Amino acid sequence: MTETAAGFLTQDAHDRLKAELDQLTGEGRLEIARKIEEAREEGDLKENGGYHAAREEQGKMEARIRQLTALLQDATIGETPPDDGVVEPGMLVTVEIFGDEETFLLGNREIADGSDLQVFSEKSAMGAAINGKSVGDSTSYEAPNGKTIDVKIVAAKPYTG
Repeated sequence: MTETAAGFLTQDAHDRLKAELDQLTGEGRLEIARKIEEAREEGDLKENGGYHAAREEQGKMEARIRQLTALLQDATIGETPPDDGVVEPGMLVTVEIFGDEETFLLGNREIADGSDLQVFSEKSAMGAAINGKSVGDSTSYEAPNGKTIDVKIVAAKPYTG
C-alpha cells in the first residue's frame, strides 16, 4: 500500500538522496564502466558471467538514477512539521481503522530509509483524507475497491527518524 510517487521529503532525506544520486552518476558510473571493460577484455561475451553481471548491475544502477532524479525533481521539501496534533506530511500517524490501530508515516517512503515503517503518501486515498485533520477527528475515504473506509485519527507526532 505504499506509494512511490513523489511527495513530501524532509531536508535531511532530500540531502541524503541527492548525495546518493551524485555518487551514482559520478563515481558509480565510472566504476561500473570499468567493471564492464575489464569483463569485456576477458573474451567471448556470450559466456562471460562477469560481463553479464556487470551489465545487470549497470541496469539496476541506471534505474535507481532515474527513480532518484524523478523523486528529487517532483518532491516538496520541508522541515519536520510542528508537534501540534494536525496531520501533515512528515508525521507519524496512528489511526483507528476497522477497530484496529495502525501507525504509519505520512510522506514519501524515502524519509523512513532503512526502517520497516509502513508509509502512505499524502497523495494516496487515505493520506489525502487525513491530511490536515486533527487528533480526534474522524473521516472516510474511498478504497480502490469502491468501499468507503472510516478512519479516526488517534495520534499525530512529527517523525524524527
